[in-house]
Amino acid sequence: MSPQIHSRVLIKNFLTVFLPLSAFQLAIAIDQAQLYNQSRAATVAATTQAEQLNQVLHNLKQTQAQLIQTEKMSSLGQLVAGVAHEINNPVNFIYGNLTHVSEYTLGLLKLVKLYQKSNTHSTPKVQDHIEALDLDFMAEDLPKILVSMKMGANRIREIVLSLRNFSRLDEADMKPVNIHEGIDSTLLILQNRFKKTSEIAGIEIVKEYGDIPLVECYAGQLNQVFMNLISNALDALDSYNSQRIPENIKANPSQIVIRTELRNSDRITIQIADNGPGMTEVVKQRLFDPFFTTKAAGKGTGLGLAISAQIVIEKHNGAIWCISEPRQGAEF
Repeated sequence: MSPQIHSRVLIKNFLTVFLPLSAFQLAIAIDQAQLYNQSRAATVAATTQAEQLNQVLHNLKQTQAQLIQTEKMSSLGQLVAGVAHEINNPVNFIYGNLTHVSEYTLGLLKLVKLYQKSNTHSTPKVQDHIEALDLDFMAEDLPKILVSMKMGANRIREIVLSLRNFSRLDEADMKPVNIHEGIDSTLLILQNRFKKTSEIAGIEIVKEYGDIPLVECYAGQLNQVFMNLISNALDALDSYNSQRIPENIKANPSQIVIRTELRNSDRITIQIADNGPGMTEVVKQRLFDPFFTTKAAGKGTGLGLAISAQIVIEKHNGAIWCISEPRQGAEF
């Protein structure tokens, strides 16, 4: 066989073997491409479904938190409103009559003095009774007691008014409200938390109120936000103080600063800051997640800040955030 014929035979045999192999490999490549596309599509679909499920779960958690807190605050509001209403009438009765009691008492004391001057020769029995009563001391101390009672009754009236203002949870409509009154009502309700006692270090409340107009809002819901934020600040400071020695507390006393200012014609800013332990970036990122809490079991539900965020953002088209670093306090 000549060299040319031999070459042609080899080429023909090579093509006969190569072409079927190439077609087979191409078919495999196409199948692999189709499988890859199907796998990728399935992965994308699974990722999308997982994201949707996560969103549904998040919405369910928010709804659950809102329902729990709404029911809780509704019950609390009804209780507070009922107690305030029941206390209001007898307190007003006492407060109103104390004025007349003071006038009558002072008149009787004046009459006693006039009688003593006009009748210098009293009987031994009357004299003994005067000494037993310590009449001079009673005449001096009784007006002071009446003044103290009037102050106490007035204080109870203020507390009742604050309870009534705070419990406006069933008001469905937005109304022009004095924000400072809502904050003051909240502080009055929480007053026992920041008073200094023999066992607990006092917490100073600093109010730096700006000149702000009435704000169109849901008053009861905003009071709920103030309650949550100030209560959390008090909890943080109490926990921080339990870890500090008295000398450190005296050198750097606990403090909560509340500032308000007019941001522009239709916005106000409310800042609630404490000088407590602060928080890490990890904690700060999860602050407004439902059911997230750093408190011990039984001391926190993790609903307060989540509900507060909903009220501020969804109900009032506002914004809420936290500025904090470890050992630098926290400001909402």
